[in-house]
This record gives sequence, structure tokens and C-alpha cells, in this order.
Amino acid sequence: MPAVGKKFRAAKALVQRERGYTPGDAVAVVKRVAFAKFDETVDIAVRLGVDPRHADQIVRGTVVLPHGTGRKVRVLVLAQGDKAREAEAAGADFVGPEFIQKIKDGWLDCDVIIATPDMMGQIGPLGRVLGPRGLMPNPKSGTVSMDVTKAVRDVKAGKIEFRVDKTGNLHAPIGRVSFTAEQLAENLTAFMDAVVRGKPAAAKGTYIRSVTVSSTMGPAVPVDTAVYR
Repeated sequence: MPAVGKKFRAAKALVQRERGYTPGDAVAVVKRVAFAKFDETVDIAVRLGVDPRHADQIVRGTVVLPHGTGRKVRVLVLAQGDKAREAEAAGADFVGPEFIQKIKDGWLDCDVIIATPDMMGQIGPLGRVLGPRGLMPNPKSGTVSMDVTKAVRDVKAGKIEFRVDKTGNLHAPIGRVSFTAEQLAENLTAFMDAVVRGKPAAAKGTYIRSVTVSSTMGPAVPVDTAVYR
């Protein structure tokens, strides 16, 4: 697609790669150079100074973005009785233990699965299906909880989970191009605050090695990492 290639090159030429932008300036540049005809997602990529092969250097966590991610999140809650009714009242899209069988039959039309602890015995065998898709409920991410009301509301409000990959990088959505620069900057700051707090004690040397933000189709814009030292 030569037109897109030409547009990308033109956008890339507007980014000063040799400098590190402030978070606010970086997202403003991302918005300015976005050229797609749809509302692109704005993503953040962070290169960390950790070795994920060692369990004590795994970086993972959750953060509620102040302005959400800009997309509707479909939430399934595997609970029964009063907890199922609480989940429905909190705004869950799908509720009930009957979805365990539906998942076994191939149903996966949700973005997040929340479960009460008493359901985990039945959910365990689904790990081979849910795990690779990042859908397996986990206490560390807050998706295994008796407080289903809070769990559902947090996810609906923009809670995201992050985990370092095997190459030492983190990737996450922090909004849409249609967001204001201020909204994107606040989401970026909230995400990076969570990453900095998640620094493993075993991590040595420079922890935050590089940070870039970009839209779905646009070029990467570097963020000054001195902010996070």
C-alpha cells in the first residue's frame, strides 16, 4: 500500500527521534502525526532492564487508567447466587456458572473473565484455553475476588493488566487518538507510575531503558526516560 507507506514516512519525518519528549509533548506529537481514517489506539512500549528468565525479575501488575482505554470491555463473571446478582448489578455483560460449559464448547466472546474463589476448581481445567488468550482469572490481577462489584467496576473504568514479555518489554493501550493530549498524558503517567512501583528488588542497573508511544498506524515517539529515574 504505497499511499500508507508515503503517509507513514511523512509522519515519521515530523518526529525528532534523537530527542526524548516529555510525556505531554510525546502524546501531542502522536495525535498530530496520526493519519489513519479510524480512531487509532494509542499504545505505550517500555523496554526494561530486567531478565524475565528469572522469576524474581518478572514485572507484572494492574493499573486503572484515569480515562480508560476508549474501548468497550465485555466482562464475564463466573459466580453464583448473591455474587452473580452483585455482578449483574455492577454492569457485567455475562454472568453465571453455565458459561464454563459454553467456554468448553468454544465460546469466548468476552475481553475479561472475573471469578469468585469458589469457582476456581471448575475453571482450572480451562487454563489451556484461557491462559494463552490472557483470560485466565488470577488473584494477582484482581480477577479472582469475592468483591465482584469492585472487580467489575475497575475493569469497566479502564483497569488494564501488564506483564513483561520474554524479551524484557511491556506493551499496553493507553487510550485513543480522539482523547485529548491531557487525557493521554494522565493515562501514560498512571501506567508508568505503576511500572516504576513494580520494579523488582533483583533488577540491577537502569530499570527504565526506553519508552515510546505510538498510534496504531503511526511512528513511535520517544519519551524522555529521565522522568522515571
